[in-house]
Amino acid sequence: MDTKMSTKNVFVVGFMLFAMFFGAGNLIFPPGLGFVSGDYFWLAILGFVITGVGLPLLGVIVGSISKEGYKESLKAIHPAFAIGLLVVIYLTIGPFFAIPRTATTAYEMSIIPFLDSPGGISLFIFSLLFFIIVFALSWRPGTIVDSIGKILTPLLLITISLLVITAVVMYISQPVNPAGEGFNTEAPFSAGFTEGYLTMDAIAAIAFSVIVLNAIRGTGVKGRKALLFGTIKSASLAALLLGLVYVSLGWLGNRVDLGGTAPDEQNLGTFLLTYISADAYGGFGAILLGTIVLLACLTTATGLIVAVSEYFNSIVPRITYRVFVIIFTLISFGLANQGLDQVITTSVPVLSIIYPIAMASVLLLIVSYFVPTPRLAMQIPIVLIIITSILAVIHRNGWVEMSFLEAMPLFNASFEWIPLLIIGYIVGYLIGMKKPRVQYT
Repeated sequence: MDTKMSTKNVFVVGFMLFAMFFGAGNLIFPPGLGFVSGDYFWLAILGFVITGVGLPLLGVIVGSISKEGYKESLKAIHPAFAIGLLVVIYLTIGPFFAIPRTATTAYEMSIIPFLDSPGGISLFIFSLLFFIIVFALSWRPGTIVDSIGKILTPLLLITISLLVITAVVMYISQPVNPAGEGFNTEAPFSAGFTEGYLTMDAIAAIAFSVIVLNAIRGTGVKGRKALLFGTIKSASLAALLLGLVYVSLGWLGNRVDLGGTAPDEQNLGTFLLTYISADAYGGFGAILLGTIVLLACLTTATGLIVAVSEYFNSIVPRITYRVFVIIFTLISFGLANQGLDQVITTSVPVLSIIYPIAMASVLLLIVSYFVPTPRLAMQIPIVLIIITSILAVIHRNGWVEMSFLEAMPLFNASFEWIPLLIIGYIVGYLIGMKKPRVQYT
């Protein structure tokens, strides 16, 4: 018999999931998008919320289709693809990009405002202390619900609320900022949607889904149906909180009056948040913002170290979980010392390839869960999307000119993978009509 999840545990697990999602990119990208989108803000932020909230929510829920999460369900496409995609995703949202970004963002927004001459040495010292704390929190994965869901998340929500509520009251009568020169006013929804890629949340959901399942099991919930509904409730709470914070931060960026000041070489999002917090609270604003950033980045980095280490331990069990924690913490520490802008710049092309593949995989798993689907109907669109995503990134970055790609439907909006997903599924379904259907356990 299924054991239902209590309301208290829904809040605890939901808070934990919110805090793990709400990290570096979740803070700096919404206000930056709000600032440059001008009168197109609501369309842009809608696209951002779909990528940064809707897809992660969907991703976590789909992870509960199989008892072992994506590690098992992605085998429906192909066992080798399951391992390959998950290894790439875990390394991307783990030690190669997302975890180092949490440290560099925390440094830029929590420490630099208090330094006269920031530089490589101060970044090194801060990132060393940052990863010592993350290492300690990650050492015992079973305590992550208590340390994040019950303690750190409430503190994070309180500090965010203090900043947002005060700033909203200040800016409520302010006019909207004009759209930035580089903003795509012809496709504001697409601009927001692709900006949401940089949060990495949709692919982080694939990693976090296992932590959520284990956390829900830890509350005593048993049975596949109860796990599914517990996941839906917890993920929905996390998504609601994320959506409220994203829209609020984006709205502040859309209305803030900088009075002629400019971000110089600083990341736009970090500059805006620093300015807004100082505008709202004066000298105390830097302390408040620093606390928000430090809590957000610590919780996300901890969740990612746990998720990545648990996954690699599951596929290479001869190496213990704790050894992987040490390895990935050290790699993240090393890469964090590149600085924030370098980490973001390097991650963009990689994310532009991975996101369409990950989103297509999640959508195919949903369809095949409800509609009996032959394996070919999942494999053909994935192959097409992998090839096209790689070529599109090469073309868009000007590495090799492939103008024929621009003739593809929705290419200008960066959604060329959607027609491929639909056409590939139909073709694969017709070819494999007499083949066995995919089943999940």
